[in-house]
Amino acid sequence: MHMPGFSHIGPESLLYSYKRSFHGFAVELTEQEAQTMAGMDGVVSVFPNEKKELHTTRSWDFLGFPKQVETTTIGSNVIIGVLDSGIWPESDSFNDKGFGPPPSKWKGTCKGLTNFTCNNKIIGARYYRSDGEYEKADIKSPRDSDGHGTHVSSIAAGNIVSMASVQGLGLGTARGGFPSARIAVYKICWLFGCTDADILAAFDDAIADGVDIISISLGGSTRNYFTDSIAIGAFHAMRNGILTSSSAGNRGPDLATLSNFAPWYLSVAASTIDRKFFTEVQLGNNKTYEGISINTFDLKNEKYPIIYGGDAPNTTAGADGLVSRSCSDYTLDRNLVKGKIVLCDGENDGVGQLLAGAVGTVMQGRRPNSGVFAFPLPASYLSLEDGNNIYSYINSTRSPTATILKTNERRDKFAPYIAC
Repeated sequence: MHMPGFSHIGPESLLYSYKRSFHGFAVELTEQEAQTMAGMDGVVSVFPNEKKELHTTRSWDFLGFPKQVETTTIGSNVIIGVLDSGIWPESDSFNDKGFGPPPSKWKGTCKGLTNFTCNNKIIGARYYRSDGEYEKADIKSPRDSDGHGTHVSSIAAGNIVSMASVQGLGLGTARGGFPSARIAVYKICWLFGCTDADILAAFDDAIADGVDIISISLGGSTRNYFTDSIAIGAFHAMRNGILTSSSAGNRGPDLATLSNFAPWYLSVAASTIDRKFFTEVQLGNNKTYEGISINTFDLKNEKYPIIYGGDAPNTTAGADGLVSRSCSDYTLDRNLVKGKIVLCDGENDGVGQLLAGAVGTVMQGRRPNSGVFAFPLPASYLSLEDGNNIYSYINSTRSPTATILKTNERRDKFAPYIAC
């Protein structure tokens, strides 16, 4: 670094030098050094390298987007740069059948990567990790270990794929908004999140590589524009004629919950579509409660004993009822839970119940507004009110029983519900 007063800072402290599309750098500094640098002539802003977080077959049909979308020369010249958690290139959504070579304007790369190859659909891929520290489950390449980036890429530019479903549910044709577009992958998000330094490095490369559109579906705490990495990157993209499409955020619905709102990019709010998946729980008293999940397990309407997790603590592992009620791993007593359905407080991944030998689980808490999840055993996520009703049934019945039905699909005539 050739800056007055900073000659003592060696090259090992420099994380990134942004120079392909705009000027700046990411460097390790003390708080005092950062304050000194912020007051120097020519320095627009100095801010900490904080972490940001990552924010279906029928979506485009529901929006009224044309069904007859063909690969065209104009379309195949459009390059969408996706800044996210990577991509799973073997997915049918990214098959390059019918695509010619990348447009001549493309200046990106896809070289020197382990267990990852591009094609004429995914024409470029890079990955970034400024601190060089990877968790065990991280994949050190542009390959997606989370699924978020693959999902976002397929929404933007996924091919037309018939007979797509989630474990047989939601059967239909999956397609992106622009199936004929090319995709350039910039992996900036890992299991721990996404950092400002990596975000700016990806913007710097994407602009210079020649993308036409940048898609970035992540965000963090609200900042002013001069210290917001997404706002800064999108500003330089705008100056180069590139539109940045960003997510408005996952928070809300409350006032002042937007995380991306600079006037020079497109901030897109989430909404529901006109299809929902419900999983019913039937009790031995013939009462039925409707929950949310993706459940393809078939209990064949057979009733099983049901127990509350708080009544089955694994005391040998040091758990009590206050701990076991959430059904975390190894907190349940297998002798009490095996062969039963377990009622748990809050949402979890179901592994704790499975390890304890449960045949199914019912979770109670604040129901998700839209997202549904699959679990490793029959499961349904109910509202707190319905969960309390089941809890009362368990405590007022000598031999309480229940069963969990397979998930069914239903159309919602009041959709869409918009997050704002």
